[in-house]
Amino acid sequence: MIRRQDGFTLLEILVALVVVGFLVVGLTTGVQFGVSAWERQAHVIGRHENLDAVDRTLRRLIEAMDPGTSTDPLPFQGGTATLAFTAELPMAAPAPIRRADVGLGVDAAHRLVLRWTPHLHVIRFGPTPAPQTSELLRGVDHLQLAYWGPTTDGWQSRWNQADLPKLIRIRLIFVKGDLRHWPDIVAAPVRSGLEE
Repeated sequence: MIRRQDGFTLLEILVALVVVGFLVVGLTTGVQFGVSAWERQAHVIGRHENLDAVDRTLRRLIEAMDPGTSTDPLPFQGGTATLAFTAELPMAAPAPIRRADVGLGVDAAHRLVLRWTPHLHVIRFGPTPAPQTSELLRGVDHLQLAYWGPTTDGWQSRWNQADLPKLIRIRLIFVKGDLRHWPDIVAAPVRSGLEE
């Protein structure tokens, strides 16, 4: 009777090494895929968080627009790609300069920017202070603005009425190759009409 020695044959060891190799390759591929998916998701969420912040900021500013009075005319200029108005700045602004003359547009570097200066009820003598500029979003090719009023037929590309529009629509057009897309921002000025 031939007695077999305990242990593994060379063939069994090679098969075990091949199986372990396949397992390591599979785990490595799975981990790489998971890390790549996580990074992509974080990137997408980061881009949408910026858009959410811009959306909230623009809605708050539109809701806080100054409608003007019978003695102080409406401080509003609505064009196809730029918007200028007077509004109450958010609570984070310093107290003495809460009310500001605001301009919204896209600069040559494809940035959505908000420019503002403190609003004064007096005639300025001397140089006008340089506006403060805040970058809201990068990669914006241009804006498409539209205005809705009670006496207009549909959306208007410009606004030159005596009172604020009932709705303002802001459409962000991103630069070519940018895959971001955001629904139109439609907001209503809370205060409307000429107040005494």
